[in-house]
Amino acid sequence: MNHKNKIDKLKQFARKLKQELFVLFLSYKDPRTPWYAKVVTICVVAYAFSPIDLIPDFIPVLGYLDDLIIVPTGISLALKLIPSHIIEDNRENAEDMKKNAKPKNWFVGILFILIWILLAVWICKHVIYLFLY
Repeated sequence: MNHKNKIDKLKQFARKLKQELFVLFLSYKDPRTPWYAKVVTICVVAYAFSPIDLIPDFIPVLGYLDDLIIVPTGISLALKLIPSHIIEDNRENAEDMKKNAKPKNWFVGILFILIWILLAVWICKHVIYLFLY
């Protein structure tokens, strides 16, 4: 398999994942979706649509692990928890939704910023403690 075919397959996989996110978003809003599937689904969708990652992309290697492992794994798990008839019903509506702009989840983005701030404060507190005592 040549380099161009690998890139084309990767692009196709990325498009499919994006489509599945919209299916999950619509399935979350569907009243037929079980509550436990909604919990997993909203976590996956909120994380994927968040403008800020838990592990920022500028951190070498780790920054892209969430995009390459966490999001696809979450999508796969959520799709398995939602009954197939609900997924199929929402696939058609997802195509229309995909054509519009990607929704941003600023709540989750702010949550990640707060996590990083708390982590920085915790580290600073411990560093200062080491130097003073």
